[in-house]
Formats: sequence, C-alpha cells, structure tokens
Amino acid sequence: MKNLAILPILVFFISQQSNFSQELEPNLELTSKDSIIERSWHVGIGFNAVDDSGDMFDELFAVDSQWNYVYYPSRVNLGRYFKSGIGIDAIATYNKYQEGKLIEGSINTVEKDYYAVDSRVTYDLMKIFKKDSWFDPYVGVGLGYAKADNVGRGTYNAVIGFRTWISEKFGIDFNATGKWRISNDNATNHLQHGVGVVYRFGIEKGLNESGEEKLALMEALEKEKQRQLDSLNQVEKEKELARKLEMERAFAQQQAEEEAKKAARENLLKEIESQIAELGNAYFDLNSSYLNKNAKTVLKGLAEMMEKYPQLELEISSHADSRGSETYNQWLSERRVNRTLEYLMEQGVSEARLHGESFGETQLLNNCDDHTYCPEDKHKVNRRSEFKIVKY
Repeated sequence: MKNLAILPILVFFISQQSNFSQELEPNLELTSKDSIIERSWHVGIGFNAVDDSGDMFDELFAVDSQWNYVYYPSRVNLGRYFKSGIGIDAIATYNKYQEGKLIEGSINTVEKDYYAVDSRVTYDLMKIFKKDSWFDPYVGVGLGYAKADNVGRGTYNAVIGFRTWISEKFGIDFNATGKWRISNDNATNHLQHGVGVVYRFGIEKGLNESGEEKLALMEALEKEKQRQLDSLNQVEKEKELARKLEMERAFAQQQAEEEAKKAARENLLKEIESQIAELGNAYFDLNSSYLNKNAKTVLKGLAEMMEKYPQLELEISSHADSRGSETYNQWLSERRVNRTLEYLMEQGVSEARLHGESFGETQLLNNCDDHTYCPEDKHKVNRRSEFKIVKY
C-alpha cells in the first residue's frame, strides 16, 4: 500500500523533470520582431499648407480662411536617420497665397507665390522605447528661408510630426512646423503643415532589447551545450581515437594496394612494350602495300599478344620512304595501314581494338629525304607499319 501511495509522487516528479529539461533548451531563433532599424535614408514627396494669418497659434484649424495650398505635389524632402535616433532633413516647398485668405492680419487680394527651403534635426521618439512601430512620432528644430507675401525672411523652425509605416519601406509623413523670423521685422511668423508619401532605403538593422536578450540566451545555451560536449569522458575520446587510427590504417592499406596495382600496371605496360619491340615493325617492299612473309610473321605474333592481353588496344601507323611524290606516298601509306589492319582482323583481332593512321613520308626515321642519296637498306627502314599502345 505504501508503494502505491508513492507512485503518483514519482509520476509528478518525472513530469517536472521533463518540463525542466524542455525549458533549459527552448526552441529559440531570431526573427524580424527582434530587430530595429538603426540607419536609413528616406525621400518624400507630398503637399504643404501655409498659415500666415499673423495670429500664429490662434484658430489653428481654420482651413477655409487661413490655410493656403495648391492641388498638386508641392513638397519634397531628403533625409538621413542615424542609430542614435537623430535624423537630418532637407526640405523644399512651393505654395501660393490665395485671394480671400487671411494673410498677416488682412484679407489677401492678389495671389502671391511662396517658396521655402528648410533644414532640420529631428529625434525619433520611438528610440526611447528601443523598438520600431507603425506609429513613429518625432520632434525637431532647424533653420530655413522663406519668401512669403513677397518678403524674404530667415526662420528658426520647430517641428512636430509622425510617420505611419505601411511597410518597412513605405509610409505617410504628417508634420507641422512653426517658423519664427530671425531678423526681418516686416515679416510675420507663420505655420506650415505637410503630408506626403515617404520611401525609406539603405536600411541597416540591429537587434532591439528583446533580440539582444534572446541572442544572449542563445549564446548561453550554446556555451552550455559546448561545455557538455567538452566534458565527454576519456573512454569516449579513446574510442574516437581508435576509430580514427583504424580509418587511417584502412586508408594506408588502400593506398598501398592502389600503389601496388599501379606498379603492376606499369610493369605490365613495360612488358608488353618490350614484347612489341621484340617483334619489331612490319616492313614493306618498294612501291608495295602487300604484306610479305616477314611482315605477316610480325603481325601473327602481334595477334597472339592481343589474344593474350584482351584489354590491349593499338594504334597502327604506316609510312613510306621519300621516293616518289608526297601525294603518292600518302596514298601508299594509306593502303599499307589498311592491309595491316585487315590482316590483324583476319587473325581474330577485333576492329574496335585497332586504330589506324597513315603518314606518308612525313615521319622518316633517318635523313633519307628527297635531297639525300641513301642505299636501299636505309630506305627500307622507312617503309613500315609501327605499333603503339593506346590502352591496356
């Protein structure tokens, strides 16, 4: 009965050990959620609206009476974002002060152009949380120059805005900029609002906090696995060493066998070459392609060798002496090689084991050319069929 009472406790203990083992080695991998964009370029195009009513922050949303805008893209910007969360931007805008709008405290009666170029430094507020988000607010300050109401002015700028990222590369930028004149007392301070599409490129990524924690855990687990591997007992190491020595011995034996086979093949080749050299060449009579008695004796001996070594293949090359024209001697050597091949095949040698070439008078074995007198015995040396091993 006591044993039965202990059984549930043992089952619980084993299950907890299994869960602990699984927790020790979780299935970890870095994903896109563990990364954060550290650097990038961005370019944007969109629209802008100017509020130069003279009251600056009164009636901020009096669109009909105070906002001036055009119905086509009128704002471009280029910027760079850094790992610290700081961004820099260059912005160019165009607009028109419209008739009937409140400009510098009075109703505008003549349409006027508005131009502005601005530079600004911004800080990405999501950097505080060390993560990327579809909602990306920022604040910034900068300097600019605007020509508005036909009056040029340098400006101190302050901006607040946010981007909503549709994807990693594309988003929509909303911003409002306050512009305070630097020195021209005839110019007013004004507001400029912008909205546009922004494209992000040249993206460089790093790990966010959760990614760094996950990477640290992965490295710790990897070190623990390595520690366990490094703690293999000496018996396992000796077994591995024994297996390695056995493989080396088998490899050495295989190498020795291959070397022995190679040496045997080389010795066999030398033996066959020696036997062919002992048989000699098949020689022809002057202006003849017919095999004489001596030539047939040589070819019969060659056929017996090829029967003895069935793997043997030969190249048969036939030649002529220098007497006669080159064309004639080429024709004659072709007939000689054909008759040599035919005779060997009559002796039972397979055609597949024979390869014929004719060289005419191009490969003389002595100096008996067209310009040198030689006795008959020297010319005879060149009227021959030679035998060369091409496969064995």
